[in-house]
Amino acid sequence: MQEIGIGLFGLGTVGSGVVKILHDNADQITKRTGSHLVVKHAVVKNVTKDRGLPKTFTVSDQAEDILTNPEIAIVVEVMGGKEAAYNVIEQALRHKKHVITANKDLMATRGQELIKLAADNGVSLYYEAAVAGGIPILRTLVHSFTADEITKVTGIINGTSNFILTKMAQDGMSYPAALQLAQELGFAEADPTNDVGGMDAAYKLIILANFAFGAQPAMHDVAVRGITEISADDMADAARFGYTIKLLGIARKVGEQNANLRLEVAPMLVKSTHSLANIHNENNAILVKGEAVGEVLLAGPGAGELPTANSVLSDLTSVARDMTLGVPSRPFNSFNQNLKIATPEQQIGRRFIVLKVADVSGAIYQITGMFAHAKISFTDLSQTPAVNDIARLTILTHPASDAQLSAVTELIKAAEGVELVSEYKILQED
Repeated sequence: MQEIGIGLFGLGTVGSGVVKILHDNADQITKRTGSHLVVKHAVVKNVTKDRGLPKTFTVSDQAEDILTNPEIAIVVEVMGGKEAAYNVIEQALRHKKHVITANKDLMATRGQELIKLAADNGVSLYYEAAVAGGIPILRTLVHSFTADEITKVTGIINGTSNFILTKMAQDGMSYPAALQLAQELGFAEADPTNDVGGMDAAYKLIILANFAFGAQPAMHDVAVRGITEISADDMADAARFGYTIKLLGIARKVGEQNANLRLEVAPMLVKSTHSLANIHNENNAILVKGEAVGEVLLAGPGAGELPTANSVLSDLTSVARDMTLGVPSRPFNSFNQNLKIATPEQQIGRRFIVLKVADVSGAIYQITGMFAHAKISFTDLSQTPAVNDIARLTILTHPASDAQLSAVTELIKAAEGVELVSEYKILQED
């Protein structure tokens, strides 16, 4: 029985989970791969910390202990961060070691460099765990949609934001209170900026776009907006119209012959009967639309020790099986095509707009004139009773482009007695 040595960079939540699964499911893994996977060494910052793991491997703080170890064939990077992680992955690939990583930030921003380096050195670079924790979305896109034309990918791909929005929608909590609860329960970091600001979801969306559409977008190609400005009043207004608000990452083909790609991370209104509206708390879900298969939903835990570690193990066993069978290394994803990023005129959707309006004669006429000037029409309009001579006006529109919205926003800013309070897109069900 062939023994395959593994080196771990990082023994935090995910790294510890990898060790536990390898230890607890050793017999099953051996039967499925035809080889015995053994953790030989781990590199960590704090070598004295007791992590409660089986003491079957060596721990140190020196990267060279793994990189130059001839007994280690596969390197697992779960240390996080960008620069240090890039350095160890680069060196591991140059030493002709296969690499498994869960580093979404790195793979979204510098992944193509590392993918080429892996190919040049005849080794594998897999990163299933970089997107949506325990949901096997990347492997599904590679293997199950090979013959289909994917037109849209829509995802709840940040568990922290989804937990916060769930508490706001279901329990009427304010954003600050829901964030504090998420931090107390360990669903949000002490500094949650990347999660609530939409950056974490944007990194994942870039990777999804590469697998679904063969595109290689950069961060500046993604329109990113977080959830920090969502209020309890917004949630209540959305609910009155039969919607809830979710932070969504959407990649979809638009334009003539679907030749352009629209990439967006933003809070959006989702119909309460839609499948994504019922993904609660820290869970993730990704809805893939193909021309042949229609819509397919994958849902499950988006983070956590064992779900994410299980995705790492999925990559590990794939590499180990190939090594045992003598199969040459191949790219995780080899699909590439040229898609231009959509222009503001091509980014079209229905809108949910909330205004504060002075309760004076002709105010509504003034507002409808602004929207008419931008060629935006309404599907619904609701006004609350005025408080201190200020009314809250909620508008749902027909589809309009980002360019049209920008035009009406400029008019609102210049008008007296009108204030733009909130604006969100409404998820298209198509």
